[in-house]
Amino acid sequence: MIPAGYLAFNGEMHIIIVTLCGILGSLAGALLNYYLAIKLGRLFLLRYGKYVFFKEEMLLKMESFFYRHGHISTFTGRLIPGVRQYISLPAGLARMNLAVFSFYTSLGAGIWVIILTLLGYYIGDNEALVKEYLHQIIIALVVSCAIGLFLYWHRQRRLG
Repeated sequence: MIPAGYLAFNGEMHIIIVTLCGILGSLAGALLNYYLAIKLGRLFLLRYGKYVFFKEEMLLKMESFFYRHGHISTFTGRLIPGVRQYISLPAGLARMNLAVFSFYTSLGAGIWVIILTLLGYYIGDNEALVKEYLHQIIIALVVSCAIGLFLYWHRQRRLG
């Protein structure tokens, strides 16, 4: 998305179209994983996941988190590097409502797409600045997710 933002900066692409295509592409990839989880099932994922660096303990952790927090885990999972590509699997295994899944996936992925596109747009062709700000943005997103998850957990504990 950063190169596309840079191309928008140069006038070679339209930033709105770049952003929409990025969100739709993220949603398409997430839906593919969602449907693979539904069609192939848990046993297939466990048996063959090791070939794509997907281990059983990772699935167990994601499933546990997903079953406790549902839609919020789909949203926040999209913001966390290393989790975002797998969060669709427990959603598919749980047969999460497709409209809700699509909404929260698009919302979470949209945040990344917008940030990365704007980074490319506003920083332009200064690669050193892109690397510096991207690291800070990742840290800010992880901290924000942790705070949001803590507040959600605290609220759920009080209500339950």
